[in-house]
Amino acid sequence: MKLGIVLPVYNRETYVGSALRSVLRQREAAELDIIVIDDGSVDGTAEVVRSFITDGAPIRLFSQANTGVTRARNAGLRRLSDDTEFVSFIDSDDISPAGRFAADLAYFKTDPALELTYSYMRMVDQIDDDTLEPVAGCDDRIFRGVHLSAGIYRRGLIARIGDFDEELAQAEDTDFLFRIFEQRARFVFPDTIALYYRRHADNMTRNVVESRREFLKAMQKSMRRRKADPTLGDLRGFIQVAHPSGDGAPLRP
Repeated sequence: MKLGIVLPVYNRETYVGSALRSVLRQREAAELDIIVIDDGSVDGTAEVVRSFITDGAPIRLFSQANTGVTRARNAGLRRLSDDTEFVSFIDSDDISPAGRFAADLAYFKTDPALELTYSYMRMVDQIDDDTLEPVAGCDDRIFRGVHLSAGIYRRGLIARIGDFDEELAQAEDTDFLFRIFEQRARFVFPDTIALYYRRHADNMTRNVVESRREFLKAMQKSMRRRKADPTLGDLRGFIQVAHPSGDGAPLRP
């Protein structure tokens, strides 16, 4: 099976190498096609990505003028190859845990009608960039939240949902996931961790007011859609409150 992974990036030379390594270590799980959209970086991001391509990694790099993450994600979707069966996403500063793709893709093998797996995320404040694992004793939480990387999506589902909403400068991922669950996609919630979300100074929300405004805009769009079409699904169940992870074991729904 072929898994396309979309990675938008802007000025992340410090982290993007670790993100790519975390995906590449899972090549036995599927035929990978990693699509990197460099959204106008002015640091060494592109050079880091090219170093992996030189070594033969299944990465395709596309550079464009800076247009924002929403358009970068759409650019990545447009670059999916025709034979891609499944799609996932990773942000340039996050980590895909070892074995994650194999564990989640196994669900599709047993259920041909399945359209989506949607797993937990582990939010951490320290990652060991050698082992690609959270530092022991670091502050962390495990929960099911709004994050594209928590899902593996059947290609047909992506086609049915359509592009990311370019009216949203932020919360485009929120809107996208809302639309998926509104469409009553056939899904499963695996008891696995899909990503390590790395908290650092550069990705803390710099404009809380704007972030909340965009989230509310996505929520309002969903409410209007569901009011206009009562057959759409509701959004209960796929977001959970964060809990301390303790020893890092996944929490059950």
